[in-house]
Amino acid sequence: MQKKVLLVGESWTSTSTHVKGFDQFATATWHSGAVDFMAALQESDYAITHMPAHAAATEFPLELEALQQWDVIILSDIGANTLLLHPDTWMKSRRTPNRLKLIHDYVAAGGALMMIGGYYSFQGINGGARYRNTLVEKVLPVRCLAWDDRIETPEGSYAEVTASHKVLTGIPDDWPWLLGYNEVEMQPEGTLLATVAGTTHPLLAVREYQQGRSLVWTSDMSAHWLPEEFSQWKGYRQLWLNCLDWLTERA
Repeated sequence: MQKKVLLVGESWTSTSTHVKGFDQFATATWHSGAVDFMAALQESDYAITHMPAHAAATEFPLELEALQQWDVIILSDIGANTLLLHPDTWMKSRRTPNRLKLIHDYVAAGGALMMIGGYYSFQGINGGARYRNTLVEKVLPVRCLAWDDRIETPEGSYAEVTASHKVLTGIPDDWPWLLGYNEVEMQPEGTLLATVAGTTHPLLAVREYQQGRSLVWTSDMSAHWLPEEFSQWKGYRQLWLNCLDWLTERA
């Protein structure tokens, strides 16, 4: 039976204004950054459900029991505000469950959490992702910084493996380049598996937290930080499978 994975975020809407002399008009487009990830995990032991960022505000579970139907929860490029500000609280001033606390309790009780980097992961662009000092951060193998944590590397940066671990089994040595990542610090109880070469910045790290597990990949799952050369790399699928295998491994 396939294990159930909930991928939350990794989508956005863009608006453009087109000016043609005196005249102008606007367009809006919707984008998913999960296409390559979803394609790579087809015909695997994992059934991935993508909950886009705009849907998460209302559809992300409000009860621990509902979270526990999932074997893994992945937060990718979705800020804390989307989970904190349910429309009933934001628009109607009603109390609603704190879903960051629910994620913490889910992991503590035996669940698995992965956070993947992006402009609205960890602390994010202009510090807007806001996971620092939250209960989600408490379960991660890393700590968020107190400011805009993006490191842009348009010249390319590379992974440097720092430990032997099941997550790295069968991964080829020829890691393609990345174009950026979120800078974080290791949590003392986390295990560092890979850094960005030439730095001490964590790229891949894992942790066992109470009864559950967490894992972070501080770069993207797709453009712009993760280029086509990486998503087409023979290790791309194996990396994600290894991450999910370790997160769902039970003693």
